[in-house]
Amino acid sequence: MNPTITASQSSETREWPFNRAYIFSISMIAALGGLMFGYDWVVIGGAELFYEKYFMLTTAFQVGWAMSSALVGALVGAMFSGGLSDKFGRKPLLLFAGFLFVVTSLGTGLASSFTLFIVNRLLGGVAIGIASNLSPLYIAEIAPAAMRGRLVSVNQLTIALGVVAAQVANWAIARPMPLGSTIDQIPLDSWNVQTAWRWMFGVTALPAVVFFVAMFFAPESPRWLAKKGRSDHARAVLRRIGGTAYAEHSVKDIEATLVNEIDRVDLRELLEPKMLKVLMVGVVLAVFQQWCGINVIFQYGSRIFADAGYAVSGILFNIVITGIVAVLMTFVAIATVDRWGRRVLMLSGSIGLAVIYLFTGWAYYSGLKGIVPVTLVVAAIACYCYSLAPITWVILSEIFPNRIRGAAMSVSVVALWLGNFMLSQTFPKMYQSLGLAQCFWVYAAICFGGFLFIWKRLPETKGKTLEQIERELVD
Repeated sequence: MNPTITASQSSETREWPFNRAYIFSISMIAALGGLMFGYDWVVIGGAELFYEKYFMLTTAFQVGWAMSSALVGALVGAMFSGGLSDKFGRKPLLLFAGFLFVVTSLGTGLASSFTLFIVNRLLGGVAIGIASNLSPLYIAEIAPAAMRGRLVSVNQLTIALGVVAAQVANWAIARPMPLGSTIDQIPLDSWNVQTAWRWMFGVTALPAVVFFVAMFFAPESPRWLAKKGRSDHARAVLRRIGGTAYAEHSVKDIEATLVNEIDRVDLRELLEPKMLKVLMVGVVLAVFQQWCGINVIFQYGSRIFADAGYAVSGILFNIVITGIVAVLMTFVAIATVDRWGRRVLMLSGSIGLAVIYLFTGWAYYSGLKGIVPVTLVVAAIACYCYSLAPITWVILSEIFPNRIRGAAMSVSVVALWLGNFMLSQTFPKMYQSLGLAQCFWVYAAICFGGFLFIWKRLPETKGKTLEQIERELVD
């Protein structure tokens, strides 16, 4: 695959009278799925201190299962949502995700046993899997080429905002512990252990209701409508986005990629040689986004900051700082992705993480406490959140053909959640057997390998319509 695809100077680059307010509003509605994804995914990191005490979890398996059960659900949601969305549409699946977010937020907070806790985390994970797959895909399918990178990156921004909201909620809900208290000294009968973690999960229902209701007002994806032979409906949506001429031009371009493919989804196309090459890029990037290691900071931040010498209150505060940095650096991605392109951000992010992890491992290996290891951890999050975090989702939403985009993206997102599950399950055991320093060095090696893959195999897609990308990569 040629990583330097040349831009076409065609009618695809002309200026259209875009209704930017409408485009942004429907993008934000879909991106609320990212907000829910971010909150539900990270809230457990602060609640972990307390529900482990409440349910008396002691083994590495129990701790890892509590943390990663939502990821199993996400795997299931991602696995089936793409094919179902190709058949029934993007909007119904996103509505179902919103409903699940509402129900499982309340169910997790009210769980009276570890079994009920796990069941609700699994079902909440299904919603995460659907939202993580379809929110960026939906935005990419309604966004004009020139602003697609920014708009899909907004989904990552809402993920980051969801992360911060979860971290702030955890910090605000948890009652202060005596100065210098450690995790082991949290009393079993305290507010934090008996009640606080329930509120941390339960308040998620509020934004979930907003997402669920708002999705009723969003249109169906015009590319899915055209795929189902409903070109008049597709024109109506595209007309609101960019006017009549834009709608006619876009529908004609979309239909040109769907010859003999109207209302047909053939999964065997995933095995065609050209498609397999593109699918491999998507799968490797998805797994790399997880195996780069940054999510252990979000999911196991309490342990990482405890090793840096912080007590409970300091741990929760540092976790909030990481979330704020993630939001700020996502704005960098939004500002640069459609100007600098996808490749430069992915390359700089992967090699930057490799270098930062080398120094972070050195800091923990040397027994440094306080500001030095914390600064390095925050720097890693900053590097990740302007590059691999948002841009991977942009690329995954762009590189697959119209006729099978949902199913192809599902394969990549399933790989992503498998990678996340493996990361979450293996970190406690790696932590116990290797130590934190060596864990960071392992992730540094993975990041260097990811840099080499991106250098050799990732094409540049900025400024191109989805149909142009399809013609250059697959057809």
